[in-house]
Amino acid sequence: MSKPLPSYNALRAFVAIGKHGNLKDAAAELFVTPSALSHQIKNLEAMLDKALFTRSRSGLMLTHDGELMHEELSHAFSLIQQSVQKLSAQPTSHILNISMLSTFAMRWFIPRLSSFQKQYPDIEVRISTSIHEVNFAHEGIDCAIRSGHGSWQGLHAEYLFTETFTPVCNPSIAASLNKPQDLGQFTLLHARLRPDDWQVWLKALHLDMQPAHEQTFETRNFSIQAAIDGIGIAIVDPSLVAEDIKAGRLLAPFPQTMADKSAYYFVCPKKQINNKAIQQLQDWLLHQI
Repeated sequence: MSKPLPSYNALRAFVAIGKHGNLKDAAAELFVTPSALSHQIKNLEAMLDKALFTRSRSGLMLTHDGELMHEELSHAFSLIQQSVQKLSAQPTSHILNISMLSTFAMRWFIPRLSSFQKQYPDIEVRISTSIHEVNFAHEGIDCAIRSGHGSWQGLHAEYLFTETFTPVCNPSIAASLNKPQDLGQFTLLHARLRPDDWQVWLKALHLDMQPAHEQTFETRNFSIQAAIDGIGIAIVDPSLVAEDIKAGRLLAPFPQTMADKSAYYFVCPKKQINNKAIQQLQDWLLHQI
């Protein structure tokens, strides 16, 4: 006999805490108290017999099991939201459903979105995050931002920019980094979907080193947050952490920045390229870059 599923509220609380990394902001998002969320998470962990978070003074960090569950549940809630929106929304050409990677959405797209809304207040952009290639016909997606080489059958692909990567860390760690060889004293942070970025960067500098420790996270967004919290050093595109660098939460201690083999593209079905709202979004993206 299968175990009963956790409650919707418990799963929603888990997703919100995983996104924010603390109870206060998650509680504000869900309009409940932090103590109520804490109680729900304890019950969820007891029900699953799994630790989903590690607790520290800086907040709550997802465990490996928690990361896996958070990625899948975030996608599931996104699909639920899209399904409800499809049923409740009046048909309109002014709604654009766009898909992209979660890190790109949080670190690059959303911080710039207010600019698009001011320029085109009659267009509502709805963001869906996923790691798989979108099936536009079946998922109700109008357009997407994807990383690759620009050739997808049946799709219009507009080049945006080539991704680069360089080490980033919080100021306390940066103070101990005088040369790239000093990286070996610290924990190097990886993202599961980008496992080779560190090796590519080190190889380009002709460095062969064994770091003191390495840690892999499910997404680059998690590795970036870990770098901010001083857990180690992440390697990312500087444009994804521009606001963190500007605010002094992160520093790029070395000038060496390597270009990736792939690039970001704005894509949509070829038959949709004459859609006015899609054209306006594409033009805005190109202007931002």
